[in-house]
Amino acid sequence: MNEKFFDLKKDKQDRMINAALKIFALNGYKHASTDDIVAEAGISKGLLFHYFGSKIGLYTFLHDYSVRYMKLELSTGVSSSLTDYFAIRKQIEAAKMQVLKNYPYMQKFLDSCSSETVSEALHAIEDQRGTISSLYDELKNQADRSLFLDKVSFEKLDAMLDYTVSGLMEAHFTDVSFHPEMLYEETASYLDMMKQITYKQ
Repeated sequence: MNEKFFDLKKDKQDRMINAALKIFALNGYKHASTDDIVAEAGISKGLLFHYFGSKIGLYTFLHDYSVRYMKLELSTGVSSSLTDYFAIRKQIEAAKMQVLKNYPYMQKFLDSCSSETVSEALHAIEDQRGTISSLYDELKNQADRSLFLDKVSFEKLDAMLDYTVSGLMEAHFTDVSFHPEMLYEETASYLDMMKQITYKQ
């Protein structure tokens, strides 16, 4: 991690991080412009390169920071003793909500990294590229599958809910009055509904 960068005041750090997360998340590595990032952050390009050296240096830092931040929120926010699949998913979504409060584009950035095609960017993040998805799998695998109706495929249900959560996030993100709490509440309502029709009574 970049020690010089962390000597800056926290609000300036977050302003630069959020600007870069947004531009990379919306445009992908190839089309993300450092001009757009510095304009969004309200800083000079010289300052950006002083701390990160290059566009790929910034991208690498951003990915490493995002992975570390998400891992911390998930590891502290999801109980290792939970076995109720839907309770686990709720805690995962609550942890993601906390991330969104500070870094609105972090999840979208990580999602964009998972579908990145530029070799330079892929090479820079290859060591940690699957870290968060593996952590999600590990947390969800705590679930006691015997609670489900026999006809329910755990894998298909989990995939369906992933698509649902992703779609809800996308829909909320396009709303100018976006609030992470509202996204969480709607997501939780879908989880509650699915629990009622997939669990044994």
